[in-house]
Parts: sequence; structure tokens; C-alpha cells
Amino acid sequence: MTPGRRSSTFTRLLRHGFTDPSAAERLLDSTELAPVRDDPVLLEALGATADPDLALHGLVRLLEAQPGPTAHRELLDTLTAAKPLRDRLLGVLGASAALADHLARHPSDWQALVTYEPRDLHRGVEEFERGLAEATDPVSLRVAYRRCLLSIAARDVCGTIDVAETAAELADLATATLRAALAIAAAAAPADAAACRLAVIAMGKCGGHELNYVSDVDVIFVAEAAEGADEGKALKSATKLASHMMRICSESTIEGSIWPVDANLRPEGRNGPLVRTLSSHLAYYQRWAKTWEFQALLKARPVAGDADLGRAYVEALEPLVWKAAERENFVADVQKMRRRVVENIPAAEIERELKLGPGGLRDVEFAVQLLQLVHGRTDPSLRSGSTLGALQALAAGGYVGREDGARLDEAYRFLRSMEHRIQLYRLRRTHLVPEAEADQRRLGRSLGLRADPVAELNREWKRHTGVVRRLHEKLFYRPLLDAVAQLAPGEARLSPEAARERLVALGYADPAAALRHLEALASGVTRKAAIQRTLLPVLLGWFADSADPDAGLLNFRKVSDALGKTPWYLRLLRDEGAAAENLARVLSAGRLAPDLLMRAPEAVALLGDGDGGGLEPRERAPLEQEILAAAGRAENAEQGVTAARGVRRRELFRTAAADIVGSYGTETSPAEADQGALVDRVGAAVSDLTAATLAGALRAVVRDGWGDTLPTRFAIIGMGRFGGHELGYGSDADVLFVHEPRDGVAEQEAAAAANKVVAEMHRLLQLPSADPPLLIDADLRPEGKSGPLVRTLKSYEAYYRRWSLVWESQALLRSEPVAGDEDLARRFTELIDPLRYPQRGLDEEAVREIRRLKARMESERLPRGADPRLHTKLGPGGLSDVEWTVQLLQMRHARREPGLRTTRTREALAAAREAGLLSAEDTAVLDEAWVLATRVRNAVMLVRGRAGDTFPTEPRELSAVGRYLGYGAGHAGDMLDAYRRTTRRARAVVEELFYADGT
Repeated sequence: MTPGRRSSTFTRLLRHGFTDPSAAERLLDSTELAPVRDDPVLLEALGATADPDLALHGLVRLLEAQPGPTAHRELLDTLTAAKPLRDRLLGVLGASAALADHLARHPSDWQALVTYEPRDLHRGVEEFERGLAEATDPVSLRVAYRRCLLSIAARDVCGTIDVAETAAELADLATATLRAALAIAAAAAPADAAACRLAVIAMGKCGGHELNYVSDVDVIFVAEAAEGADEGKALKSATKLASHMMRICSESTIEGSIWPVDANLRPEGRNGPLVRTLSSHLAYYQRWAKTWEFQALLKARPVAGDADLGRAYVEALEPLVWKAAERENFVADVQKMRRRVVENIPAAEIERELKLGPGGLRDVEFAVQLLQLVHGRTDPSLRSGSTLGALQALAAGGYVGREDGARLDEAYRFLRSMEHRIQLYRLRRTHLVPEAEADQRRLGRSLGLRADPVAELNREWKRHTGVVRRLHEKLFYRPLLDAVAQLAPGEARLSPEAARERLVALGYADPAAALRHLEALASGVTRKAAIQRTLLPVLLGWFADSADPDAGLLNFRKVSDALGKTPWYLRLLRDEGAAAENLARVLSAGRLAPDLLMRAPEAVALLGDGDGGGLEPRERAPLEQEILAAAGRAENAEQGVTAARGVRRRELFRTAAADIVGSYGTETSPAEADQGALVDRVGAAVSDLTAATLAGALRAVVRDGWGDTLPTRFAIIGMGRFGGHELGYGSDADVLFVHEPRDGVAEQEAAAAANKVVAEMHRLLQLPSADPPLLIDADLRPEGKSGPLVRTLKSYEAYYRRWSLVWESQALLRSEPVAGDEDLARRFTELIDPLRYPQRGLDEEAVREIRRLKARMESERLPRGADPRLHTKLGPGGLSDVEWTVQLLQMRHARREPGLRTTRTREALAAAREAGLLSAEDTAVLDEAWVLATRVRNAVMLVRGRAGDTFPTEPRELSAVGRYLGYGAGHAGDMLDAYRRTTRRARAVVEELFYADGT
């Protein structure tokens, strides 16, 4: 060959899409292609394939495999003369290395591609059954199956049939194959075949007439005894037949396997019997089936065996399918299953996962099936097993927007085409987009992307997954807005009844009110209405993910009514990614946070990502500085305390919102896994906020009554949870008040001033207003309610020296200065340290007294009728159990273990473990119980808007507490069981540590 010719051929090959022109030249110069090497038609046809190099290589192998010169010449002649064959054969060879291998093993099978008749354009089950008719064993069945598959692939890659028709033909071929396999199994065991009636029900993609090239074929088996046969023996015979049929399709032979037959969608999955009678199936679905099992039955279709029994199965179960949407938590169950699928994808594969990843095929399928189950009850036109068919019916009926339906249809077809071509290459079951450039190039070209196949493929793929991601959830919610909006003439919309059905399925208790809210929010031509129409489909989804969607939507309407005319509000929700979802979570999680927000709706700004400070709790110092400055600017004490309470309300909202978002998680960040960290953040934030508020109130009262200096030094000492930095949303502020007359001030005057300060702080912090009151509780003072509200330092010293009881020393373990004169507070702390950390520890009489007190408290203070096992404070294994156990350790050992000298329960637990006083296991048990009980109390306050020490009894409130604690809809019982289990373990540790003599 001359260099000039080589150069010319090399260039032509490059121009026709060959990536290895040198190898292609050698193949074109081979003896097999000698008669046609200069035929421009051949080169043109090769260049039109997905992978010209692969097609040429496959063609040479096929020619080499021809049994003789006559067959060789017949193939070449037909190839050059008949364009349909040329396009089909080379198209397959350029797209599928696996089918090229089949042709090399069975070189006469190319003739299956010669026919070009009208009936050949859309083959059905009968044509495929004829193609498989001569198969008598698993090996010959595989050869015949591949020959039929060859014809489907050829018409697919040439564009003779589209992706939906290809999937339908693959399902029809699977149907014919299952029938052939069952016939082979029956021929091998005629006695078993005679003893039973066996029907094969296709499920999944096969049942939906939308099968892939390589996929598990999901089936369910139903059987009855033949006339006169014993049912037990008939079921055994049917099970043998079904098992043999599955092996015929699934097992590997010298011709490979066909596909796995998967019967795990049957009742009880792989733990249940392979074959059941119709009555057994019916009993299971009526009593035990989960929501996803009814979802799976959407695609049930009899395909093989006894046709009458198969039809009877579908007719018996179909009514149950269309009642599934009436089940409690129906939408939540379906969505949770979808999330679980995504969570199980390996992180390294999620970006390449075509089927299960975000914006993938499963998103479209789940959304469509959800809508079918909700509306197919009353509209039989929606009862299609095919995703695309159902999507078209949903759009035609107004159940999804027509434009949204069209865009999803386009995206689904593109993604399924990608999936088909990826699998066709090696005939392997995969849904991962290949990473190699050569594979992506072939894939892109197979889809008609020829200018820059790799770049175009990735661009189109990302575009379509983006469409699906944006639309698949909105698909469920957007038509609800259309139902109350003005639509263009001729545009279909949800009927009022269909809208009501959908809202009920989403968990709305009052769908009529919800529709009124939607109408108020989305109607009109204002910019506000336009933005809210855009936001609401997403917000409705987030509301539906809560325990109280009605409250979420109502609260959103209230906030929008209050802020809708402020330009920053709508801009915040539209432009700041986190704000809208954070708002939806906060508005639907309970009463406390929305109530705080409604009192000053501008706090919505805290939910964004920008300059509003976000949801991070503020440090004590800047908080106190802001409150003191506001109090300093006020004209009188009442105004100063009002300003302090306003800051407190805003910061309580910030803390509650951060807690809710951290507990629920968002689409971009999962829920906080460390429950203890959530408890610590809330406790620290609320305690710091309470201390800063008291400091501000003290400043305002003193300034209004005495100017800059009070006649007596004055300090506030935090006690209980306040001193321990463990306040919850509903906690009072337990405090002691201590004062010391300034030089030259009479004790009576100093005492009068101190008492007046306390009385005024009490009054102003509880005045009815838009801000929540701050209740001050000084009952832990010496002599309790009978003693003076304020004492001098000397009076405390005299009392503690002479009269102090062991419970008072115990209470002082959590004493910490929070506001007022720092020097006085320091000296008070020095005074009480020997009491709470006694030099000689505790004698046995003191220990017995503490135990007696605890027992009396449990018996006397537990509310009548309360379930002790669910009481977070006084119940076994609850807060009191853990705290008294820790405090007993502190009083006994803190004199020699400095780490125990802390007011914080969890820190003291950790210190006891470090000191060897607790095992790591016991520490973990006590810590888990304390954190859980604290979380429950916080949850109850967030949900009900008022404090409580036990779980709510109202189902929706109980469910909301469960959602806060990480339990999905319908799992409140699991939450209560887990609480009892956790506290039962803690109680066992408390029994050993608190009541054992050697503690």
C-alpha cells in the first residue's frame, strides 16, 4: 500500500468516527473484507454506528465465523445490497460487544435481521413465542432468546422503535421466555404439572411493560390444586415447577444466563413460601402488607401458566391497591422508602447512578406511582402499569401540569435510553454511567450526539436529571395551586374532590381549610402571589413531611400576611437556599417556635444564610452587652425590661429554630447525629439568655430607682438547671438572691432596697405582653418559702453554719453566679464550697437521708394517674434518677476529685468515669437516658407550647415529638418502647450505684 493511499484512508477513517484508524485499516485490508474494502457505502454505514471501531471488529469476526465461502459471500452481498440489513447489523455490532460475541458463536443468526415486514416493526408475545418454539432445554432457550433480542436491539439502535416500544418488546420477550421456561419445567415433571394450576404474575418493569435489556424479572407465583388433587401436595408440585422455571432462566450455562428471576416481592419476601394459593395471598394483603407492597402491585400482570388463575389474582387484589392511599401515613411511607433507597447508594457511586440517584429514573417512577395510588381510586384511566402511560394519563386528567408532564416524559425517555444503551454494550445489569471517555463517547453517539459526544452526553444527562430533581416532588403539590388559581382556557385542573384527596393523602386533617389558605396565598397577579406560587409546591412537600401539615400551612399564611409587603421577606425565601426549608420546618414542628415568630415576624431573617446572624446561638457576652445597652437607653425600668424581654424572645426563637432544623435535618444537611450536642446547645443557649435577661432587668430596675448605684451590693445565683447550664424552653429560673450593705448604709435600708429590686424584677419579667414571661423561682433559698426572699452574705453564712440540711448542700452543687456584683458572688461561692464538697465526704446518715428524700419525692410528687415509666423527671431512669446519682458521687468524692466540682450533669458524669468511680458502660447508659429525657422535655415544650414532663397523649402531638426525636411517621410506638428500654437500663445502674451501700 502506498503512503499516499494510507494517508488518504487514515484521514477518511478519522472523518468517519474511527478512534484507532491504524487498526481499522488493517481490518479493512483483511481477506474477509477484500471484496468490499473500497465500497464507500460500507465505510459510510460503519461511520454511522455508535462505535465504528467496534462495529468493524465485530463484522470481521462474523465473517471469519461463516461456515464456508458461500455463506461468506451471501453475507457480504446482502450487506452491500440491502440497506435495512446493513443498518441493523452494523448498528448492533457498533453498540453491543455482547451481541457481537453471540453472532460470532452463532454465525447464521444474522439472518434474523434480514426480514423487513410491517409486523416486524412492532413484535409482540406471539412472534417471540414462535421464535422460542424450538427451544427444548436451557441452552437452546438462551440461543433462541439472544436471537430474538438481536432483532429488538437492531430496531432500537436504528430508531425503528422508540425507547418505550423497546421496553415493551423486551417485556413481551420476557413473557414468552417465562412461558417457554415453564413449559420446559412442566415437560420435565409432568406429574407435578398435572397436580396443580400455576400462574406466574410479572411485577416491576416486566409487569409494567417497560423492561430493560438486562434486569431481574420480578414475579409472584400463585397456585391452586388441580381438580381432585390435594392442596398441600399441589402446592409442593407448584413450588417445584416454579423453582425449576426460575433456574432455567437464571442459571449460567455455556451460553450464559438469560436474567435472574426474582420472587422476593412475594408476601413475606424471601422468608415466605415461594408459592401461595390465591386465598393465602388475599389474606396476607388484607392483614399484613405494607404500603410499598401495594405500590408494587400497581404493575402486577399475569404472564405465564394458568391464565384464568392469573386473571383471578389481579381481579382479587386490584381493589386493595386502590385503597392503599387511605392508609395512615401513606405519603410519608412512600417518601421514606424513596429516601432509604438513596441512603443505601454507595457515596462513590451516587453521582453516576442513573436509576436510583437524585434526579434519576426512580424519582420519576415513585412520583408517578404516588399520584396513581392517590387518584387511581376514583379515576380508572390512571391504572396503567407503564410509567410513561401513567404520566400521560395524569397530565391529560390535570393531576399534573401539562408542561411538567411533558418535561418529565422527555427526561424519563432520555434517561431510559441511556440505561438501555449502557446495558446493551455488555448485556450486564448496571445503572452506572461509565467513567471511561471511550465508553461515554460510544454512549453519546448511540443517542445521536455526534458533534462532541462526551460533552453533549454529560450536558444532556445533567440537564434531564436537573429537570427531574426540580419537578419530581413539586409534581405532587403544584396542581393543588392550579386547582385554586386562574388557568388558561382549556388547561386541565384538579377537581375539588381530587385536590381534597391529595391533601388528605398528604396528612392534612382539614383539606377545605388548606385549600382556602392556598387560594389566599397564590391568587392574584401581584409579585407576592407569583413568588408564593413558585415557593408553595416545595413548601407543601416540607409541611407534609411534618406531623402537622395543617399548622405549617396556616402559620405560613400568617407570616406571609404579616410580612408579604416587605421586599426582603420574599427575596429571602426565593434567593437564600436554606431559608424556605428552615421556615417550613419551624412552622410545622409545633406551637412554640411559630408563636415566638408571630409575635415579631421579622425574626424570619434569622433563618437565612446572610447577615441576620443565622441560627448559631450567640455567646453570653455580646448578648448581655446588647441587653444592657438597651436597658441603659430606656426611660424607665418597665421599658428597659421590655427591651430585654424582646431580645430574649428573638433569641429563644433562634435557639428553637436551630434545634428544630438540627433535629429534622434538611435536604442539604442531615439531622444532627449527636443528641447530646443538641441538648448541650439548647441548655447553654437558654441558660446564657436567661442570665443576660436577668442582668438587663437588674440594671433597668436599679437605674430607675437608685441611679447608678444600689445602696447594697446585689448578686443573683443560678440554681438547679439554671446553675447547671441545662435550662430547657419551659424551665423557670431557679435562683438565690444575696446582698451586702455598702459602707455607711443601714442594714434595714439595704434590705428594703434589695427586696424592692427583687419584687420589681418579678413583676416586670411577668407583665402580660407579646413576649413570653420569665418566671423566677427562689424556693431553694434557706427555709424555702418561709424564709426571707433576700439575705445578706452574713445571714447565709450563719444559716448554713447552724441550720443547713443535707438536701440544701445537695442543691448547692448546682449553684453558680449569673448576674450582679461579681465580687459578692465570688465570696458566696467560697462560702458554699465546703458545704457542697464536704472535706470528709458524707457519713452514712447523710447518705440514708438523701435516699429517703429521693424515695419520698418519687412517691409524693409524681402526678396522680401518670405512667411512671414515661415521666421524664421522676420516672425510673429519668432525670431525677441520673442527677441524684451523680450528685451523691459529687458530695462523696469531689473533695479529692476536682473534676467533679462542676454544676453540669454530663460533665460530672464524664469526670466520675475519668476518676474510676463509674465504668464506661454505666456512664454511657446514664448519659443516654439523661440526654433522651431532656430531649423529650424540650420536644414537649416545642410541640405543645407549654412545659410537660411526660409524653403527650394527643396522637398528632405525640407524632410531632417523635419526628423531633428522629422517628418517622407512624413510629410513635417505637419511640415509647425505646424510651422505656433506655430508662429501664438507666434505672438498673441507678439501683446499683445510688442504693448500694458501698457507693
